[in-house]
Amino acid sequence: MTFGARLAAAIDQWGPLCVGLDPHPELLARWGLPDTAESLAAFGETVLEASVRSAAAVKPNSAFFERHGARGIAALEHVLRRAREMEVLTILDVKRGDIGSTMEGYADAYLANGVPLETDAITVSPYLGFDSLRPAFELAEHTGKGVFVLALTSNPEGHEIQHAVGVDGVPVAASIAAQAAALNVGATPMGSVGLVVGATTGSAVSDLGIDLAALNGPILAPGVGAQGAGAAELLQVFGNARHRVLVNQSRGVLNAGPFVEKLRGAIQAASGAAQYTLQSGGSQD
Repeated sequence: MTFGARLAAAIDQWGPLCVGLDPHPELLARWGLPDTAESLAAFGETVLEASVRSAAAVKPNSAFFERHGARGIAALEHVLRRAREMEVLTILDVKRGDIGSTMEGYADAYLANGVPLETDAITVSPYLGFDSLRPAFELAEHTGKGVFVLALTSNPEGHEIQHAVGVDGVPVAASIAAQAAALNVGATPMGSVGLVVGATTGSAVSDLGIDLAALNGPILAPGVGAQGAGAAELLQVFGNARHRVLVNQSRGVLNAGPFVEKLRGAIQAASGAAQYTLQSGGSQD
């Protein structure tokens, strides 16, 4: 089964929430955990236990594991392995982007079957040229994995590149979206090449002429909760593409930890709110 099909099934069953697994030092301290690699594994276990049958996916942020060196990577391997055992979909946030054999190496590291850091999908950066990512797309198609391409990110600095007009006269973000859509043509229930589009990007989708409904793939939406976006922003940004949106929340739910039951309740509440907004358009009818 393709990643797109598995994610669509998970969203249908558990709601359109992706839990951002971001074990930054301040959050570990809030949970009463020291800033160690061992804490990362314990933190990850708790988030996974709370996310099973409550969220469509989890998104570990590789940076917070990498900062602990080899032990941190071992903790990330543990979290990814436990997620597979629990049948929780993982999107590893690595934002890789390179050329040729180097990109092949990154693809092999995460998207091949049976590797230590095997994950269901990764995030990638297209700013060395969209086609430079082809090794990741090709391997993901072969192994049934997914790829999320940065398009319109939630950080305020993103517009410097993403809103710029390319040599073809098309805004960079619009070009990325169109090329991603071309890889999903004919896929059912949806393709496995997604976009990262921040819920904080306001009118940028319409201003730049981006047709998100044509993507036929998942849209990972950071920026909800602690970064300020709510129901109104989700509807403004995603419009008639909202049924493909996977809302990412990290601090907004993880602050409910460290106890599994309370964290699960926060995840279920966030998932229910996202589902209501995206399916009903926020209407009370």
